Amino acid sequence: MRKKPNDRPVSQEERRRLLFKRMQIVIALFILLTFVLYMVQRSVTYQVDSLALDILPQADLEKAAVLEQEPDCLIVWSDDAQGRAASGLMSDVMSQEKVPYETVEASALAAGQIEGYRNVVLATEQLDTLGERITEIMEWAENGGNLMFFDLPSQSGYLDLIRGRLGIVGVGSNYSVVEGLHFCIPFMLGSGQRDFGITNPYESSLPVLLDDTCTVYMESTGPDPVPILWKRDLGQGTVVVMNLDFTDKIYRGFYLSAYSLLGDAFAWPVINGSTFYIDDFPAPVPQGDDKHVTADYGMSVRDFMSQIWWPDVQEMAQEHGYRFTGLVIEQYSDEVSNPLPVNHDLNRYRYYGRSLLKMDGEIGFHGYNHMPLVLSNFDYRGEYDEYKVWEDMDAMVSGVTELNRFCSSLYPGEKFQVYVPPSNILSPEGRQMLHEQFPQIKVIASTYLPDGCCYDQEFEIAEDGVIETPRVISGYILPDFAYLSALAELNYRFVNTHFQHPDDVLDEDRGADLGWAEMSRRLDAYMDWLKAAAPDLRDLTGTELAGATQRYCSLQVEQTATEETLAIELGGFVDEAWLLVRLNGHEPGPVQGGELTPLQDGLYLLKAESSQIQVDLK
Repeated sequence: MRKKPNDRPVSQEERRRLLFKRMQIVIALFILLTFVLYMVQRSVTYQVDSLALDILPQADLEKAAVLEQEPDCLIVWSDDAQGRAASGLMSDVMSQEKVPYETVEASALAAGQIEGYRNVVLATEQLDTLGERITEIMEWAENGGNLMFFDLPSQSGYLDLIRGRLGIVGVGSNYSVVEGLHFCIPFMLGSGQRDFGITNPYESSLPVLLDDTCTVYMESTGPDPVPILWKRDLGQGTVVVMNLDFTDKIYRGFYLSAYSLLGDAFAWPVINGSTFYIDDFPAPVPQGDDKHVTADYGMSVRDFMSQIWWPDVQEMAQEHGYRFTGLVIEQYSDEVSNPLPVNHDLNRYRYYGRSLLKMDGEIGFHGYNHMPLVLSNFDYRGEYDEYKVWEDMDAMVSGVTELNRFCSSLYPGEKFQVYVPPSNILSPEGRQMLHEQFPQIKVIASTYLPDGCCYDQEFEIAEDGVIETPRVISGYILPDFAYLSALAELNYRFVNTHFQHPDDVLDEDRGADLGWAEMSRRLDAYMDWLKAAAPDLRDLTGTELAGATQRYCSLQVEQTATEETLAIELGGFVDEAWLLVRLNGHEPGPVQGGELTPLQDGLYLLKAESSQIQVDLK
């Protein structure tokens, strides 16, 4: 074919000019997109609001009245491994829930020693250590005392002697493995919606046959259920039996709930707060692709985080009425010595942080990087080989100083009162440094359950005044153990604490193989369960939860229950207090000094408006 006159070859110079024009168009589009992103970030504004529940000055707590109390409960324990563990758990329950108590080793229990106590807890499987005192204890209960067996005693002649008074008709010869708990009566908050699986079950419960005088609250799951918790009237008193040999701290809520079944009424102080944390947020977002994200969404990690993950998490929070406390990481370098480089890539921090604050959330500290505040004397126990130790104390101080500067420039007006240790690891030196060098940090939120070299906590005010608010559960997988833990703390302190990471969706050990759709569905299902279990649970930020914990820890409770009234006197009362109240066989009448809200059959939430409260009982 002949060429047309204008079909001449394109010169090399023309090709260069054409390529240059195309590059100009691409650069212009890039500048335009950058400008649009900048304007979007600028449009995400927030206003620093005063906290609904702030941390009280120490002077306010010191001015509150203190009660002089007589012991209300006697814990009788045996000097063996099970007895020591049982006594330790019940002592934690009594002290943390402000029940004045005393303990005595079973072989040292004197005649008549139980007189004057309202309740007695037998924390022993070996009744032979009590000898003839067991007959005295049973007669004391028949005459109006309230008796709780921490665990069903092992088979012996002494058990045969008293088992009729416990409502036991027959006892099996071998212990049963309890793989799950089923609530025959949903007397604990959240217990009526599902069964609760046991992690690492073992032979823990004696199979028993009970008579019709027993009210069974819990039994094991499976085809041949074993009674786990029951109650029986005994003469003028009551007997409660736990047939479960679990003494890990997470089961405190179960034993407290069993204890609350004794007598006419029982009240215990609670935190009343729910806090959801997001660790490593805001933080640098990984560049590039991830096989899980690419397979499901066909986009980069950065686009997924901004277009899918964060909008989904925001929607869940708004749907359930929850807020988040985000914990900032400035960068993911492994620098642990001075001088420390500064992160100048601020756009995503502004966008994510300001949108979090716009949701009435809170921002706290996680770390300059993800290296825990530990020095060369700290032992990672081979669990965190990728982590370094800080070169010296000066470098560790510099890291937190730089993080404070970084966050203050991005989020002016924020106080940054909450600190969460990277991987929940914090050395004694690091903790002391935070308290002494950064007094603005009033709260440390690590982990509740012991785990390797992690810094595990109680809900408490530490000796140095720092408020400790551990996180109980975490992640998106939320197995049976997470629900069991959440159930226990919901009924123990009326509290929920949960944390997640944005990069959970990239980690196969944390559920990435499930895919984000399933991971988010599981977290959404947990939020549904929590809202159904405790619709009156307050939604709090990390600092607000610390304020609630501070008030809870400062309380003392003196209570007197009769068939007509429940009278409560509070020591350490400043401006507000919350209690859970169990009424056994009664309905509440008028309340003086507070407001009572029904939660579940027999269980109520009491908002104390003064230090003196009286609940009339019908």
